[in-house]
Amino acid sequence: MKGSALFVAVFLACAVEAVEATTIVLAAGTARSWRSALQGTAAGIGVLVVLVAALGPAVSAIPLRGLRVAVGGLLLVFGLQWLRKAVLRASGHKALHDEAQIYLDEVAAAGSAEVERRGAVDDWYAFTLSFKGVVLEGLEVAFITLTFGSNQHDIPLAALAAVSAILVVASVGVAVRAPLARVPENTMKFVVGVMLTSFGMFWGGEGAGANWPGNDAALLVVIPCVAAFGLALAAVLRRSAPVPATGG
Repeated sequence: MKGSALFVAVFLACAVEAVEATTIVLAAGTARSWRSALQGTAAGIGVLVVLVAALGPAVSAIPLRGLRVAVGGLLLVFGLQWLRKAVLRASGHKALHDEAQIYLDEVAAAGSAEVERRGAVDDWYAFTLSFKGVVLEGLEVAFITLTFGSNQHDIPLAALAAVSAILVVASVGVAVRAPLARVPENTMKFVVGVMLTSFGMFWGGEGAGANWPGNDAALLVVIPCVAAFGLALAAVLRRSAPVPATGG
């Protein structure tokens, strides 16, 4: 896989996770305390940095063939989950991911919680909400960065793509002080699901000893085929989608 393809794949996947984490932090800061929300964000980032620093060398030390089998399997698990949800949303069998509604729900929940001070943290609820959001979404960012980067022997480029995605999403979120509802997240999740599934198939096959025709160029066929299958499946399922209720 070329460097540009690695960068785009990691950037898109991490951008999706960054949107969800940013929504949580914005809700905590808006409804509660920006100081405590940012403290929780910083603490979460610190935990992720330690985990990546500890796991990065360990992942890189795995023999390439074993790494590709393991990474291929894990990417298939993640990719098929994302693709399944994207197909169900596109076909009307699952509600579209509404970042604006998620933001409103988080704000409502945060507004009803009691204020509790702990040590240097003025609002423990805002701190923990931001911390958990950053860590949970950040773990997926770290997984994607390490697996893609290690498999391609270019963790710095994968890390650059991940950091770039986070900075872009966070900058826009801070600038507008609102959920990133206009980001086509459902479309992005479909694209990322297709890419993770395709790379999982490709790397898993390589690790198992398969020789793909054209080597990396085979991805130019695998990715469109997986995308076409997902779109076709969504079209078929759309015919049996439940009819939305109408007002009387």
